[in-house]
Order: sequence, then structure tokens, then C-alpha cells
Amino acid sequence: MPSDTSSTDKNTSTTSDNDFAHQEPYEPSVTMAELPTEISIVTLNCWGLKYISKLRRERLTEIGRQLAIADPQPQIVALQECFCHEDYLTIRRETRYILPYGKFYFAGAFGGGLAILSKWPIEESTMYRYPLNGRPTAFWRGDWYVGKGVACAKIRYGPGPKHIIEVFNTHTHAPYESGPNDSYICHRTSQSWEISKLLRGAAERGHLVLGLGDFNMLPLSLEHQIVTSHAPVQDVWRVLHPDSSVGPAYHHAEKARGRAVPTAEFNILENCATSDGPFNTWRWLPKQQKRLGIGKPVVTVDPSTPDLRGKRLDYIFAGAGDVAANDGGWVVKRAAVGMMMRHPELGCSLSDHFAVEATLKFVPLKQQRDENNNNNNNNSPFSNSHQTIKPTTTILNDADNHLIQTGTCLQEPSSQGTSIAEDDAGTDTDDNLTYTKQLLAFNSPPPRLPPSGYDQILSLIHKYVAREQSQLKWRAYHFFSWLGVSIVCLIAVWFVPRNFVAFILMLVSTLGLVAGTLDGLMSLLFFRSELRALKEYEFEILTAKALAEGKTPVVQQAGTEEDVDVGKQW
Repeated sequence: MPSDTSSTDKNTSTTSDNDFAHQEPYEPSVTMAELPTEISIVTLNCWGLKYISKLRRERLTEIGRQLAIADPQPQIVALQECFCHEDYLTIRRETRYILPYGKFYFAGAFGGGLAILSKWPIEESTMYRYPLNGRPTAFWRGDWYVGKGVACAKIRYGPGPKHIIEVFNTHTHAPYESGPNDSYICHRTSQSWEISKLLRGAAERGHLVLGLGDFNMLPLSLEHQIVTSHAPVQDVWRVLHPDSSVGPAYHHAEKARGRAVPTAEFNILENCATSDGPFNTWRWLPKQQKRLGIGKPVVTVDPSTPDLRGKRLDYIFAGAGDVAANDGGWVVKRAAVGMMMRHPELGCSLSDHFAVEATLKFVPLKQQRDENNNNNNNNSPFSNSHQTIKPTTTILNDADNHLIQTGTCLQEPSSQGTSIAEDDAGTDTDDNLTYTKQLLAFNSPPPRLPPSGYDQILSLIHKYVAREQSQLKWRAYHFFSWLGVSIVCLIAVWFVPRNFVAFILMLVSTLGLVAGTLDGLMSLLFFRSELRALKEYEFEILTAKALAEGKTPVVQQAGTEEDVDVGKQW
């Protein structure tokens, strides 16, 4: 259900954090009657963990400054891992003239780290927490404690009933494991399923839909396919780069494509590698990071460095809006990797992720019809020209270039370098894809996940259910075992002749009973709750699979033998 409405700012002389958080907004530069023809979007994982992220305050302050001077000027910004409210307020101060509206979302014990900034008013906001959201026993990972979920916002950009953008900002469970032993893959597929339902619901309301964030998934993975097949949205990067990579160079899916190991530059320009690439200083070896700092020479990266590990984890999913009601729809004009600049004094990257940027363009139906007529009279409607996209750095030659496993190829600046500006990064769809074709693709029914995909999800659910049932049982045994040991220790205290032995027995009894009680509570509360969430997840997948196969979904009849059997199974 809706949470509090957007926090706003106003141009006043006060500087108090509390006052700032509750100020009225600055007057927007355009009136509500002037409908936008383009919308610029940015999503960025800020890496703002308190006490853990290095140089947090300095980096997030610079992130705010760079957003304020960005070109094109962002109109909607989604932030992840912005855990500290003071950092959010700092970014709001820097961006208050271009992004006067914003919402910091509170979730979990330590905050969900999600925030949304907007040029237009936020009419409604909700924090939706994922039913499957990590495990409290993995306290060193923290996913369960931050209450990961989806930050939802309804943003009004015009006076019409359909002039609403529904933004869904998320940071899904991190992939701490890989391969067949990945016990968190069930969580990530469940989270993709949950956000796809939110995206689909917003699209059915006729609103422009944006799914933004760090999804911790690879392109065309099962999690990715769940989003694009269950909701009428498209991955904006793959709209413009349909042949981009499906993972890092070492990943089996990318190896199967038989492509050469990409360079660092190619991974930025064509593959949207926002994470783990050599351009990001936080992925360098510790000895290389020591070359950065105040007063030290600028250290750059050879764009031809082989990039085996760079991958895309950050995404922008977008719909087209209600084409009939708005007399037109939204298409992708531009997509690029952003926020690649360094901190001007510290020399480090602004986050351990780069941003994804996109510009959506509104195409009226009249323009679409005119373009169709022009294409019918032109045998080659698509231009063969290609605009070179350039990353942020300085190109320098280095004969000692080596693979990323041995460290990023670092260079000192020299007069032989060629300056490359990040502002040139981007792709104009006029050169390779007509807006008409995009609009038709956006408004076509999304491809359904094949039955084999649903079978794969069900297999993951059943495997994880077996794990959780085993954990529930053994933690209950652990509780009763320690309860028995504690009772024995308390009785033994009466009979031991020495005080230090009695102390040891009491210590063992206390610590063991505390540990056993925690496991008992986990067995009684957490695992039972998670098993019920898995049961709901399985039912939804079975229903979707039946629909995909053209069958009538089977609903359990209360009190039947089938209902009893399923209950015993769980």
C-alpha cells in the first residue's frame, strides 16, 4: 500500500538536514502543460555501504555533482546502495535545481538503499519487500537485513490521466554462489517474477513503465527472460544492441557464442559492462589502487586491455505507454554507459558500478504513419553509417598490455594520448533502427516463457524446498539437543567439587542454550515462513505454465485429497 509521498525541496537559505528533507520543491523549469518529448533516465549502484564502502562521502557527493551537470540532463534517476540518509540529502542538494522531487525508501533493519529522484512530482510511493529475500543466517552478506525489495513511484509528467510514469527501482539478491550449487538462484528468479508482476500491472494501467536497478543477473539468463516475457517491457540496451554479450568472456553462455575476448572499450560501447571491468578503479589490484590519491598523477587505462570479467548487472526496462490514449508511444532513442568519470581529487571511480543511461523519445502516431509511408518508398530505410561511441578515459599506447587476471593495464598520462569524452557515449536509433519498428515491438505481446523455462523454475523451487525442509528439521534438533545439554550442565553444577568447573559448565550451558534458541526460532518462524512463500511462488508458476501451454489453470478444491497431499508435501 502507498507509503508517504515524495520528499521535496525549495530554494531557501536554510541548511539544516531536517529542514531540507521537508522543504517545498523548487519551481520546475517547465509547466505541467508542456509535455516532454524525451525522457532521460539514469540508474546507478552508488556503493554507499556505511563503514564498508571506501571514501563513501566524497564519492557520493561527486555523484550528485555529476548528475547536476550531466548532458543530457537526467529527469529520472534511480539509485541503489544509497544506504545513508545523509548521502541521499547530499545528492538532493547537488541536484535540487534539475531534480526537485525525490524519495528515500526505508526498509529492513539497515535500510534498502533505494532512492528515486525526479524532475516531476511523485504522486505516490510504495516500498514492496520481496517474499524471498535471503537468509538471516548469512548475516555477513546482509541481504535479508536490508529488506531488499522494489521502490515504486508514480510520477506525473502531464495533466492527462495517462501522463504518468511508474518507476520500479530494485536491487535484487547478490549472486554469491554460481553453478549448480547456487542456493540463491531461487531467490533471484522469485524476485524477477515479483517485479515482472509489478511492471505488468503498471503497463495494464496504461502508464509508461520503467524497471530500473541492479538486477544482479546476466542478459538472457532465466531471471532476465522472466522479466521480459512476463511483462510488456524491453531491455533498452538490447533494443539498440541486440547482439551484445550475454555474460563475461569466461561465462559458458558467452563462450558458446564463439566470440573473441572483448577489449575494455568494446565492453563499454557494445556490451554495457557496468561491473567488474578494468576501467573501474575499485576492480583493480590493491597495489594498483595505491597509485591513486590526492596529488598523485592521473592513472588511465588502455582501452585495448582484454576484459575477461566485465559484465552487465544493471538494467533499464521500459514500456511504450498507452499508445491509443496518448496518440503515440515511447521508444528508445539512446542508451549508454555513464558515470565513468573519476573523482577529480581522489582519482578513483565514483562507484564500483557504472551507470546505465537511456533517453526515451515520444513518437506521435502521425509521425509513425509518415515514417511508414517513407519506408515504403525507400528500399533501404536504415542508414549504414555508424557513429563511434567513446568511453571516458585517455587512450595511451602500452606494449606491456596483459590479461586482466594479472591486473588492469595502467598508464601514466602523456602528450601522445587522445582525449575521449563520455558525453559522446550513446547511440542514435535513427542510424540503425526506425522508431516505427520499435513501437510495433513494444506494443506486441511479449514472448511467453516456454514450458521448459517454467519447468526449470519449478525444479529450482523443489530443490530449494528440500534444502529449507532439511534446515528446518536440523535446526529444531539443534534446539532440543542444546536444551538437553543445558539441563544436564545445570544439574552437574551441584555435584562438581571445584568452582572453575562449575563456571565452565554454566558458560557452556548459557552459550549453548542461546545458540539453540536462535536456531529454534529460525526453525519455528523463518523457515516455515519461507516455505509458505515458496508454496505461493510454485502455485503462480504452475498457473503461468498452464496458460503458456493453452490449458486451464487447475485450482485446488478445498478439502480434497489433492489438497491434503500437497499440504503434507510442504
